[in-house]
Amino acid sequence: MIGSVRVGVRTRQWAGLCLGVFTCITAHTASAADCPGHPDAIGTSRTLVVDPREHPRIGTMQYPETLPLEDHEVVLTFDDGPLPHNSNQILDILASECVKATFFEIGRMAQVYPVGVRKLRDAGHSIGTHTQNHPLSMDRMPIDRARQEIDDGIASVKAALGDDTALAPFYRNPGLLRAGDVEDYLASHGIQTWSADFLADDWRHVSPSRVYDLAIKRLEEKGRGILLLHDIQARTVAALPRILHELKARGYRIVHVVPATSGQPATPTEPQQWQLHPPSETVAISHWPKIPNFVFTGADTLPAPALSDFDWRDGQLMTLAEPLDRARRLARGVPLPREAPWPRQSPLPLDNAASALPVPAESIFEIQEKRHAATRPVAPSSHHAEQTVPSERETDGVARLISADARDSRRMIPRSPPITEPGLRHVLRHLI
Repeated sequence: MIGSVRVGVRTRQWAGLCLGVFTCITAHTASAADCPGHPDAIGTSRTLVVDPREHPRIGTMQYPETLPLEDHEVVLTFDDGPLPHNSNQILDILASECVKATFFEIGRMAQVYPVGVRKLRDAGHSIGTHTQNHPLSMDRMPIDRARQEIDDGIASVKAALGDDTALAPFYRNPGLLRAGDVEDYLASHGIQTWSADFLADDWRHVSPSRVYDLAIKRLEEKGRGILLLHDIQARTVAALPRILHELKARGYRIVHVVPATSGQPATPTEPQQWQLHPPSETVAISHWPKIPNFVFTGADTLPAPALSDFDWRDGQLMTLAEPLDRARRLARGVPLPREAPWPRQSPLPLDNAASALPVPAESIFEIQEKRHAATRPVAPSSHHAEQTVPSERETDGVARLISADARDSRRMIPRSPPITEPGLRHVLRHLI
């Protein structure tokens, strides 16, 4: 019995392995069948059907929404054609890779090269419009003139196709110069305005390798999205094969976008799929949510409070200090305190302000003087008295007096130099 169980398990494992191999072979065969003669082509992974009226503006370079693509899905778009030499080469490259794209045609170019527009239709690409004359002033152009540019561009491309149903209701502003009135006009006619998610700068004077580098680098940063290119540029023709090869090498897939019709409804999607980086419950958002626009009443001023909002007693407004047992005041069901929670300050009466402050005593202003040694009084002399030269004894006494006074005043004045005999005479003349 155990041996039979082992045989059964091995049989199921082998059957599963064979089924997996068969599935891989079938997928590879289907891919080769989609692009005959080019087994290594990237191909078109799926077709996305959109309703322009439900999502009138797409492309995160300018709008909040973009196409509902999965990770590593890319939509190729080309502007400004047709221009036979370069546009035809772009068509050949896409055909060799079995890739479907979206082209935004200029009305004047469609008038001159109508065959180029019909080639797009016959190859199965989506065809949109790009105004009549490609003016780089749609963001500041009067709305009447902008409408004329849009309408003339649509009419010219339809005339080149010879079939109104072959034109998709897709539109892109020249230079991505947007205007609200233009977008509203397009939306009112069921036309979807396309921006882009990233560029390759192929309209600038750069090398084809630079176009390739920017396309891959910016796509890697986004992870998915709408790539904007120009089929009239020779540098784009040179860079496109390398771009497609690298997209396949990195696991990217090409998505073809078509408009919804009565016979082909829009692809079911969720609102968050139309955001390039939808909010996640596991990742915090990096911006504050938008504040809604509130509807205000028509009152010019705020209403004044009514008397019923307060508790009145005999025409007097109740104070916080009123006793609770008398007022029975309730604020939202919570009784107020008997006394106010903040300290009360009692102002000083102005009449007694002078007596409230102490009067300074006279002793505060007294200056304590040092007592010096008693000096011998000198009798005043008359102006007519004869001036005589002092004796040696008197000179010594005066010198001692000056010396004693100098010792006591060392802390008051700096020490004077020693007095010489001539200087002593000068002092005595002023003292006598």
